[in-house]
Amino acid sequence: MTEPEGELPMIRQFQDWIQKSPSESDPERSRFFTEGVIVLDTNILLSLYEYTPTAREQILDALRSVQSLLWLPHQVGLEFFQNRHRVITGRKKALEDSQRALRNKISEAKQALKEARSHTQKMLIRYAQDTEASSRLEKQISDKVISDLLSDLSSTLESQASRLRDYDISVSPSSDGDTVLTQVAALFRDQIASPPAPDVTRQRVEDASQYRFPNLIPPGFKDAGKGTALASSGDFLLWEETISHMADSESRSHLLFVSNDTKEDWYQPSGEGRNEPRPWPYLKTEMRMRAGAELRIETPGAFYRGINHFLHAEITETTYAEIDRAAAGATPASVTEAAAVRTPPPPDLVTAALDAAGLEDALVCTITDTAHRSLFLWWLIGTTAQLERRPIIDDEPDVLFMPATRQAAQPDPNWLPGTRLHLGEWPYRSSSWIAPWFVDTLNASSVRDRKILQGLAAQQLAFRPRDV
Repeated sequence: MTEPEGELPMIRQFQDWIQKSPSESDPERSRFFTEGVIVLDTNILLSLYEYTPTAREQILDALRSVQSLLWLPHQVGLEFFQNRHRVITGRKKALEDSQRALRNKISEAKQALKEARSHTQKMLIRYAQDTEASSRLEKQISDKVISDLLSDLSSTLESQASRLRDYDISVSPSSDGDTVLTQVAALFRDQIASPPAPDVTRQRVEDASQYRFPNLIPPGFKDAGKGTALASSGDFLLWEETISHMADSESRSHLLFVSNDTKEDWYQPSGEGRNEPRPWPYLKTEMRMRAGAELRIETPGAFYRGINHFLHAEITETTYAEIDRAAAGATPASVTEAAAVRTPPPPDLVTAALDAAGLEDALVCTITDTAHRSLFLWWLIGTTAQLERRPIIDDEPDVLFMPATRQAAQPDPNWLPGTRLHLGEWPYRSSSWIAPWFVDTLNASSVRDRKILQGLAAQQLAFRPRDV
């Protein structure tokens, strides 16, 4: 007699590899929200500093509804305390910079109008010999007229910018005045892990750096080589702590892990019949094998919607929008071509890269394809850092793709031969392939910007040996 498919040993052993991607309608999902252990990654806790006060309170209320299920690994607590002040000061700087940038833009607008007037006057005199019209223009668009014209607009913009101060979180590096820290501590109470013994941590770091990372075994292998072996093993240390905790838990058999991190060392890329990435089956299998527990991984948006669905927490659509926006805006540790399309680059990095390259700000607006614009900006951020055109900003991600390659075979059907670029501007015309987004950017550029961009791409390409 033939056994049911699910009972066959081979099918049972490799079940995680043939299951569909997790869905919010999975029948077993409710158990993770009502009787499991819930672990929040560091980025979930740090995001609390990014929300508006109203959204933050709603989110904290939602977390209180699952308070009895929360557990804080030591690694998460350590990273939270190491990074909270950086997030606070980064937010404060962004708010301050926004007002400074506004004043600069208003000043630039005034100067642009003055230059436009001056240019028109010169043209009137040079080609029409009309000094009378030039004089009238001087009176019609005087410096005072320009200032008055922009005054109301400036006042409106400045009044809105000043409101941003209400959203600042001014706290010291200690806990003084940090209500977020106080509420997080109250949320977990004594449901926190003790630090692992030093010899245990050392062994885990060795396991990560010597075996798992070289063999691309999740989680955390994308962080290999970033800083010291200990610093690059954070995700794996968190994973090992969590497995150990679940193995010791006699009453809990379900673990829900919530994180913004969707890198390829947590999520298997789309393909093989799947339209979107899914958590690596390795992780579910290892959790079940070593701890006897079922694992579910969710992003913050799905997690908070789950709390709302199963526990009826009151979270408004406005707050959901903030949650999704914060998750989308989280800067990854490294940026692949696929990640660049779905991750908006931070404005401060964009500004720094444009200034370092000497490019016109207007170039960004001329790239009409949204995906191509995002790819261009991330590449510019990466190449200006790699070529040391500017100092690297704290926690700036590595950009892992280039706009051109030198190899015999076409890397992708959409890539174009180097002969598409201008003779005399591109040194590798007969030996290179060019990404379509880069060709699109060049076509949208002025002659001056085009030469700058091709120069940057050529210099970056010179760092890599030619592929044959």
